[in-house]
Amino acid sequence: MGWEQIYEQWKNHQQLEAGLKDQLTELEKDPEMLQDAFYMPLEFGTAGMRGILGPGINRMNIYTVRQATEGLARFMDTQDPETRRRGVAIAYDSRHFSPEFAMEAAKTLAKHDIPAFVFESLRPTPELSFAVRYLHTFTGIMITASHNPAAYNGYKVYGEDGGQMPPADADALTAFVREIENPLEIPVLSEEEAKNSGLITIIGEEVDTAYLKEVKTVTINQQLIDTTGKNLKLVYTPLHGTGRMLGEKALKQAGFEQFIIEPSQAVADPNFSTVKSPNPEEHSAFEYAIALGEKEGADLLIATDPDADRLGAAVRMPNGDYQVLTGNQLGALMIRYILEAHKSAGTLPENAAVLKSIVSSELPTAIAQSYDVEMINVLTGFKFIAEKIQQYEKDHSHTFMFGFEESYGYLVKPFVRDKDAIQALVLLAEVAAFYKQSDKTLYDGLQDIFEEYGYYAEKTISVTMSGMEGAAKITALMKTFREKAPSVFAGTPVVQTEDFKALTRVGLDGHMHKMTTPPSDVLKYTLEDESWIAVRPSGTEPKIKFYIGVKGNSSADADKKIAALEAAINEITEA
Repeated sequence: MGWEQIYEQWKNHQQLEAGLKDQLTELEKDPEMLQDAFYMPLEFGTAGMRGILGPGINRMNIYTVRQATEGLARFMDTQDPETRRRGVAIAYDSRHFSPEFAMEAAKTLAKHDIPAFVFESLRPTPELSFAVRYLHTFTGIMITASHNPAAYNGYKVYGEDGGQMPPADADALTAFVREIENPLEIPVLSEEEAKNSGLITIIGEEVDTAYLKEVKTVTINQQLIDTTGKNLKLVYTPLHGTGRMLGEKALKQAGFEQFIIEPSQAVADPNFSTVKSPNPEEHSAFEYAIALGEKEGADLLIATDPDADRLGAAVRMPNGDYQVLTGNQLGALMIRYILEAHKSAGTLPENAAVLKSIVSSELPTAIAQSYDVEMINVLTGFKFIAEKIQQYEKDHSHTFMFGFEESYGYLVKPFVRDKDAIQALVLLAEVAAFYKQSDKTLYDGLQDIFEEYGYYAEKTISVTMSGMEGAAKITALMKTFREKAPSVFAGTPVVQTEDFKALTRVGLDGHMHKMTTPPSDVLKYTLEDESWIAVRPSGTEPKIKFYIGVKGNSSADADKKIAALEAAINEITEA
């Protein structure tokens, strides 16, 4: 069926939700946007789905949420009755229609006689991951678009270990979702009937209390917090999202007393009215926190994204200004502190392991190796870190110490199996206290690390290519990189090419080695000077991403290498 026929189907649907009907009328005035809303279904992949709010099969609305949940229900129908009855935990963030989408998901499950445990109000993604484990549900649903702008919402599915659903299950679920031809005709139970039947249970305080009890274990050196941390001046902004309630409680119970929550951004606001983008990767997201930090003389500024799974920070420099650190730099600071603290206390396990994604910095690798701790690289996506944690629990081959991705995602303790900004908030405050006791800031601490391990620098280039034309260009670019693999970048020869889709690694000798990771559409080039470049399409957004990593003799040398490689990439993409 062509997009025009699908559009007519929606236009003529008698029970189309009123708000969507009005938007559809407006959309008719823009033929290009109308086509974009209907030309293909919103992609449902291993990370769930994410898209612009509005009418159409390529948009987030109650019908596409029902479709995703109907697919999940059909997947659960293939399980034994006892497994099905364990049900689904559901949480949602502060975005437009998040509470409504959460309830639509619960009502769709109820039609299949599958119980849903729905949070009473907005909660962070990491608490949803925790709730799946705490309540022993079979799956979890998180309604969120993470750090995307206000026009977006999304839907993420979690497996029974609390991690995002692993590839095999996600593929099975995706097949069920794609079987559904018309999302407008999916039956749901009424909210009243579902609640009266015991198929919807509202949850909240009990899970909060259990989660916060586990967060206490994130603190490594309580004496440090009791003596120095209590005087640490910290500004925290939840960027209008879900982080405030749990973040405030977590800091207080750890013993931090001198923290201030940025007041205007503490309010849950689906329009994210004080920021262009509620993304702690963006320096502009710190505008309000910096103003408050300067006024209060804060040691550290911390921001969490709307669903509180990512954390960014700005640190005070010697001249009093604040510098926003990269996700890789924050990861290096936390890893160095964790390993040093445990080594000093004699509690560093012999089989300790740190995990990171293949597109993250090699500085943490150098740090881990200096403590005889193994660094294990996994594909991009925190579910792969969660899978390794699950494996270690079974075979006891390693003890998990920390996991991170360069995109500001960190996990300290595995009672959660996804990125957890609440845990990272407490730990980073402790790391800042560690340096404060020596009259240093986190900026000083990072310089110490560079002096010891080398001047590592990284940069991510994200190129948005929207619509049908953009999707085709991303596919063509990946084909070009794959079939005409560059042998030189910015005058530096490539010494190794890794294709994570073909699972091949080719060195200078031309010999091909087979890789054992799950297949993923990622290419990575290692250069003669240990620099590297990776390229991958985003799994949740219409973007292609390029990652650059270098090691220099100085900060200026590293920046120079980054600039040269960025220019080489731009030359290729603009050709």
